[in-house]
Amino acid sequence: MNIDQVVEAALLCSDEAIPVAELVRLFEGEIDRRGIEDIIARLCSKWEHSGLELVEVSSGWRFRTRPAMKQYLDRLNEKKAPRYSRAALETLAIIAYRQPVTRGDIEEIRGVSVSPQILKMFEARNWIESVGHRDVPGRPALYATTAKFLDDLNLKSLSQLPPLLESESILG
Repeated sequence: MNIDQVVEAALLCSDEAIPVAELVRLFEGEIDRRGIEDIIARLCSKWEHSGLELVEVSSGWRFRTRPAMKQYLDRLNEKKAPRYSRAALETLAIIAYRQPVTRGDIEEIRGVSVSPQILKMFEARNWIESVGHRDVPGRPALYATTAKFLDDLNLKSLSQLPPLLESESILG
């Protein structure tokens, strides 16, 4: 069996990104991390001129459709992506840029109360999670973004978030 084909099949069939360490496990010690990285480089080249691309995100490697394909693929899927309110997007941005934060921190920055439904919605989507509690009276939950948040936005790390412009004064 061609090991490139095994890695390619694993990545194409997976619903989630696969870390290099997991791809190494496919071969029970026959190939090391460097070998898998070489295979990934060859696969990236192989798929370079197709409608799919192999990308690295925070939790590993995965295939995705190229952004240029979106307008065509949208015609096959009538289901529209969820639209988020400004309040929801502001809340998510505060969590992403200032994490870990409490609901009170978010309310202080925004100047208005945060609907519990907004936090529940992003928790249900697995974009945010409680990562602990602040050691103050009431022990409020601390929220941070998840690896799925990064994966869904095709980011390897939070450092790839776009820089803050005029909103910087609001969040800073």
